[in-house]
Formats: sequence, C-alpha cells, structure tokens
Amino acid sequence: MKFKAVVSDHDYPDLEIEKSVLESIGAEVVAANCQSGGKALLKYVRDADAILQQYAHIGKEVIDELEQCKVISRYGTGVDILDVEECHRKGIVVTNVPYYCVDEVADHALTLALTLVRRIPTYVDSVRQGKWHWANSGIPIHRFSSMTFGVAGFGKIGRNLLKKAGAFKFKNIAYDPYVDSFFMEEEGVTKASFNELIKNSDILCLQVPLNDRTRHMIGEKELRDMKSSSVLINTSRGPLVDNNALAKALREGWIASAGLDDIEDEPAKKEKWEYEKNELLKLENCLITPHAAYYSEESIEEARRTAAEEAAAVLQGEDPRHIV
Repeated sequence: MKFKAVVSDHDYPDLEIEKSVLESIGAEVVAANCQSGGKALLKYVRDADAILQQYAHIGKEVIDELEQCKVISRYGTGVDILDVEECHRKGIVVTNVPYYCVDEVADHALTLALTLVRRIPTYVDSVRQGKWHWANSGIPIHRFSSMTFGVAGFGKIGRNLLKKAGAFKFKNIAYDPYVDSFFMEEEGVTKASFNELIKNSDILCLQVPLNDRTRHMIGEKELRDMKSSSVLINTSRGPLVDNNALAKALREGWIASAGLDDIEDEPAKKEKWEYEKNELLKLENCLITPHAAYYSEESIEEARRTAAEEAAAVLQGEDPRHIV
C-alpha cells in the first residue's frame, strides 16, 4: 500500500465504504477506534498519510507529532474538535462534508417542534393513565398561524427549516449577524436581533456552529427572557445551551418545554457517559434524542463516501471539493 489512512474513531458497523474508495488508490484503511482522541490517538496516526475524523478530538499536541499527514477529513460539518489553524500551519489540508444532512436536521428540528407544540407526549401519557379528554394536561395549544417560529442561524439548515415551517403558516423570523435582511426577506423571513428572537419566538431553534461566541448562547438570562409558553429546540451542538440553567427553567416554568438532539455532556465524545447525573433526563417536558438529527441511511452513506473521497483526492495531489 502506498498510503496509510487512519479512521480516528467511528460508530458505523464497518468501514467498507471507506475501503472501497481508499483502497482503490492504494491506501490501507486502519480503524483506530480512539473515541477520546488526544495523545492516546498518536500511536495510530503518527505515521498516517490521511486521517478520517468523527468524534475524537485532534488538537495541537497530536498535530505537532504527525510525521507525514497530508489531510484530515471530517465526517461531518463542524470543525471545533480539530485545531484547524495548527493544521494550516503544518500544511495539512482540512476537509469537511457541508451538505450531507441539510434535510435530515431540518426535518428533525421541525418534528421535535411540532411534537412539543401540539403536546403529543403529554396527551400520550394522559391516555396511558386512562384519561380521555383534550383538556387533560394538553392546554393551551395555539394555531400554528398565530405563532412565531424563530431560528438562530440562517445557514443551509436554518433556511431549509424555515422554508418547511412556512408551509405550516408560522410567522418566520431569524437571527444571523452575517446575513443581510434583504436576503432573508426574499425567502419570506423577517430579520431579528438576538434579543428580538429570544423575546418573540414561540418556537426557538438553534442552528449555529459551536465556537467561543456561541457556547452557552442560551443561558439563564435568555431563558428568563423567553415566553413562558415557548419551546426551545437545539439540533446543533449541546454546549450551545447551559444545561443547568435549562433544567431550572423547565422545572420552574420559565419556558414550556425543550427538544434537544444533543446535550452539554456530548456523550458521543465520551468513553463513559454518566447519564444519571444529567437533570434534563428526569424532566417530562424535555425530549432528548441521541444526536440523531443528521441520520438517515442516505446521509450516513454520503458523509462516509464524501470524507473518503476528499482524503483520496488530496493523497493523489488533487484539489478536494470542500476545503475548510
């Protein structure tokens, strides 16, 4: 084999897709399965020509020790678990997969929102207890056309989500300091400041990347400023929301409910998850899914094949499609 391509970690049943792409150019595909990342990963990747990264953190302490790595290819969109600047300094190309789950995440966010706004879990629990009446724990419910659907982040997924929400006749607003109001208005969306988004949204969905500016963008102050009937949806990264503040808000009724596809613990990045310590898991008005919003059979195959193809392109001296 001419190249060594290491998969830092993965939760896929096999690596047949990656092998079908990379072995065809003479690359050996090695599974490290080092979910924790860091220096523990070095024994696998020190002499790698390419690294395919899912959850394992790869920071400066690892990158500095790489002897011949030409490319680090992310399976997903975000790169907060990778020191991109250090890669650039060392001449390592970084790629990602920016389009693979645009529909899936938008669909998941909308599903969580509609489920909570229509109080489906409450009604189901009520019926299981032998209570058969629309007013049993289900009120109040309002018509979608009287409600405001707010999204933080007007990127690919945020735009897709609001387009779908528009079909249900919600009033759509969005906060994104990098997008002009004219562009939003062309898509039937009203541009809002962050404070306006917080105070006016009946449904508030977070669809932004995790970085130093967005970490805990929803904390105690923001939760207190939201409507008591509001629903919070987070289909991005868990640390966008202060989970302790959210648990308090849900217990004390500052907001009505929350639907989360990830939590601040970020269990997928831990060797052992102490789930019993998370207060959100004990609350009936909080629905949590296991960072599954991006999943469909089609999206997973696209992410894996694209990541492998990007690595293969760089190893062959070609330009990849999605350089970070």
